[in-house]
Parts: sequence; C-alpha cells; structure tokens
Amino acid sequence: MLPFEIRAATLGDEEQMLRVARHLNSVNLPHDRDEIHEIVSLSHKSFTGEIKDPRLRQYVFVLIDRQKEHIIGTSMIIAQLGRRGAPYIYFDVIDEERYSATIDRHFYHTLLRIGYSYDGPTEIGGLVIMPEYRRTDRLGTFISYVRFLYLAAHRELFQQEILAELMPPLEPDGTSHLWEALGRRFTGLTYGEADRLSKKNKEFIKGLFPEGVIHATLMSEEAQKVIGKTGLQTRGVEKLLRRIGFRYAHRVDPFDGGPHYTARMDEISLIADTKRTRADRPYSPVPGDRKGILAVEMPEPPFFRAVLGHLREGPRGVAVDDEAWETLNLHHSSPLIILPIE
Repeated sequence: MLPFEIRAATLGDEEQMLRVARHLNSVNLPHDRDEIHEIVSLSHKSFTGEIKDPRLRQYVFVLIDRQKEHIIGTSMIIAQLGRRGAPYIYFDVIDEERYSATIDRHFYHTLLRIGYSYDGPTEIGGLVIMPEYRRTDRLGTFISYVRFLYLAAHRELFQQEILAELMPPLEPDGTSHLWEALGRRFTGLTYGEADRLSKKNKEFIKGLFPEGVIHATLMSEEAQKVIGKTGLQTRGVEKLLRRIGFRYAHRVDPFDGGPHYTARMDEISLIADTKRTRADRPYSPVPGDRKGILAVEMPEPPFFRAVLGHLREGPRGVAVDDEAWETLNLHHSSPLIILPIE
C-alpha cells in the first residue's frame, strides 16, 4: 500500500485541518475553527463548480497518511487576489541612492510605496506539513508541486501571474518588527488583530495607511532588516520557487514585510512539464524508473486524488506502477494527469 496520497479537502475534514493549521496560523490557514469551516466549504464549492465565477474559487489540497487516515499537510490555490471591494495590497520596495558632493556623503535608502490591484494574480499558499513528517522523503515536494499540476490542468480557471507570499522572520511570540514600526502606529491594531481583520475586510488598510513614499531609514534597524527577507521556516520554499521559475517581485506584505515571489504561468517549469494523458497498464517498477505525481479527477468527492508513483511513458499512454494503479483505481485508458519529477 502506498503510504501517502493527496486529495481535495472535503466536508468533514475541518477538525483535522484545524490541528494542522496550528503549525502555520497564517491568513490563508488560520488556527480558527469557524474560519477553517469556511475555507473547507469554499474549497468544496470550488471543486464542484457551485461557485460559478472561477475568480472567486479557492482550492484546498490535503496530504493523507493512509495508514493512520490522518491529514498531515495542506496546500491551496486562491484563484484570484484583488477584486472590487477586496484589492490585492502590497508595498513596492524601491531602492534609492543619494549623494551630496558638498560633504561627499553617499547613501542607499529603501523606500516603501503602497500599491493596490483590483485584477490581481492567482496565489499559491497554505503550505504546511506536520512537524513529525517534515523529514519524510519528498512529502514537502509532493504537497507543494500538486498545486502546479492542478494549475496546468485547468489553466483557463486562473490568472497568468502566479504569486507566492513567503513568511518573513518573526519573533518567537509572532511579533512583526515592521508592523510594530509602521502598521501599528497607523491603525492602533496588534499584528494578530490586523491579520485576522484583513481576511474579511481590507478597507482599514486603504483608509489608514499612509499614501506616498515611506522611507524605511526612519524605522528601527530591526524593522528594516526584515523587509523582503525570508524567514528560516520558508527558506526551503524560496529555494524551490526560484528553481522552478519564480523571482522576487520587489513587493512585500504591508503587514510584516514578507517577500512576494511571482512568475508568469508559461515561465513555471512544473506547469510546462505537466500533461494530460491516458493510463496504459500497471507494471512492476525497477530501480531507475522515472517517478512523478499521478492524479485523477472524478465528479464526486473527493473530486481529485494524487499519489507519488513510478511511470513509463509510451505510445499508448502511461504505464503506472502496480500500487499507484490500485490506489487511484485506474483502468486501461483512464484519464490521467502526470507531472514527472527528476
């Protein structure tokens, strides 16, 4: 039996997802029971097509330990950030040089300028794995890559620009030095309060944050150091994103300064490598056979399932290793989505 699989989140997953969310507690995956219920419901309606406007959809994937039947990780796709009433908000990070010949002084400054988009990118987020599974071979790759397989299989549902927001360095108690130096002074809210409110309503940001250019030089050294920097817990994600075609967009989160990485759909290698095909036959793999993510879709829950398996591409489709064939309940000529992994 294959030990792990990924499927779409389904109604009834809320309590297990809440347990996983405790290890991230981000805007996309908050450690809050009511919000997790809302996220799962939204994902369910997205996979079923009950939400007619594809820009309003949000897809959640869960990683399953099949022996324990426990959810041990999540990832998600938010079809579009930025629309009327809920803009995509960010700080542009601008480098400036200043020089005075009179006193022969030369300075570099970092400037922040708030920006709004009402027709923003697709976001990938909500990536978390339970701590005890983080060293298990390829599980992080599996739950992260599955989003790109899904993007490739349904390009028409998503924006051409794909965004990943990375967590910056935070203090052990969750304090954001940038928020303390800037956001708190203009809103009177704690970082946690503002983070939760922004999930539902972003008007307070536009209403209270300063317009124009802000000189980061005027902030504390601790606040300046986190702007555009990746936290220790997400450096592996940053490395992965760079490897597959993403780049730092010189934009950051207006709350904590976490960097925004972006890529066009056609620039992402994993999307280019994904293909729709047909299952040919089961076979017994041998060392050296190619590995990949193998996925199927169905009209009833869970709507989407994927496993890591071995594959051999041929003229009649893709031969799939015996265990993956059985787990995905494949038949000859079953529709199949594959993403080979080196």
